[in-house]
Amino acid sequence: MADAAAGEPRRVLIAADKFKGSLTAVQVAERVTAGLRRVVPDLPVEALPVADGGDGTVDAAVAAGFERREVRVAGPLGRQVTAAFALRGGTAVVEMAEASGLRRLPAGVLAPLTASTYGSGELLRAALDAGARTVVFGVGGSATTDGGAGMLSALGARFLDRDGQPVAPGGGGLAALARADLSGLDPRLSSVELVLASDVDNPLTGPRGAPAVYGPQKGASPDDVRFLDAALGRFVRVLEAGGVPRAAGRAAAPGAGAAGGAGYGALLLGARFRAGIEVVLDVLGFAPALGRATLVITGEGSLDEQTLHGKAPAGVAAAARAAGKETVAVCGRLALPAEALLRAGISRAYPLTSVEPDVARCIADAGPLLERVAARVARDVLG
Repeated sequence: MADAAAGEPRRVLIAADKFKGSLTAVQVAERVTAGLRRVVPDLPVEALPVADGGDGTVDAAVAAGFERREVRVAGPLGRQVTAAFALRGGTAVVEMAEASGLRRLPAGVLAPLTASTYGSGELLRAALDAGARTVVFGVGGSATTDGGAGMLSALGARFLDRDGQPVAPGGGGLAALARADLSGLDPRLSSVELVLASDVDNPLTGPRGAPAVYGPQKGASPDDVRFLDAALGRFVRVLEAGGVPRAAGRAAAPGAGAAGGAGYGALLLGARFRAGIEVVLDVLGFAPALGRATLVITGEGSLDEQTLHGKAPAGVAAAARAAGKETVAVCGRLALPAEALLRAGISRAYPLTSVEPDVARCIADAGPLLERVAARVARDVLG
C-alpha cells in the first residue's frame, strides 16, 4: 500500500454498510476489526458504520456519537410502534423506515394502497420538539406510496374529500381528494433546514415514478400501480389548484418519487435534495476520519450494479479516491467485474463466497466468515 510504503503509520478506516439480513453496519465493523487484528494485532482501526439514508441510518448516527431518541408513533397501518431518531446538538437524523418501513408491517402483509407515512411526520415533529434546527430525513425501505400525504397530515396539513371529510390513509385515499389545506403546517418547519437524503432521483409519477418503479416491491399489482399513479397525479393537481407553490414542478423534481413519494412531501416542506450517502458521510464526520486513514474498507451485503448508483460503498470509495486513499471492499456476494470496481474507486473486493461457496451458509454464518475475509485483506493489503 502506497501510504504505508512511504513510511506513514498504517491506520484503517472501516466505513461499511450493513449486510442486509445478516449483520448490521456496527457488526460488520466489529467483525472486520477482529479479522484484521488476527494478522496485525496492534493495527489502529477506526470504525465509522455508514448508511445511504435507508435502513440503518439512525444506527449509523448513534454509532458516530449521536443520542438515540425513541418515541411512539403510528406504523404504516396505524398501529403504534416505537421508532427512533438520532440527535446531536441541533442536528437530527430521521429515518423514514423507522416509522413507515416495510419491516413495520405484520409478517406476510403488504398494503400498497393503504400504508401511510403519518408516523414519519410524527418522527419529524418529535425532532422539532427536541430542538433540532437541521433535520436529515433519510428515506428508503418504505411500505408506502402516499406521496407524503400522511407525513404532511401529521405536521398539520389537511386533505379532504368532497364532503369535507379527511381522505382515507394511504395512496389509495388520494383518489378521493378534493381539497388540500397546508395552512396549518407546523410553523417551526419554516425555520428548519430540512435535507432529503435519498439514493434515488425518480419523479413522483409516470413511467419512472414511485408507483411504477417501486410499487411492485410493496405489493402493488399492475392495476394498483395505475390506480396509485392516477391518485398521486390527482394529489398534485389539487395542490396546484389550491395555490401550493411549485406543486407540479416539485412532482417532477429529482427525489420526488423517493420512498413512495415521501420525497415529494419533503420537497413541499422546502427540503433540499441530496444523495443520501453524501449527506450521511457529512453528518457522521467522515472527512476527518478519512484524513487519519491510510486504507479504507467499505462494503455491503451485495456488491452489484445497484451499488454503483448512490449506495454507500460507492459514495465512500468516491470520497476516498478524491482524498488519494485506497479503498477495498468486503461483501457477501460480488456481482461486479474488476473493471467496474476500479471505476468506482475500489481496488479489490473480497466476498464471503470466496471462502464459503454456499450462499445460505454465508448468510447464516456471516460474522465468522467475514472475520476470515478480513484476515485475508490484512495479509494481502497490509502484509
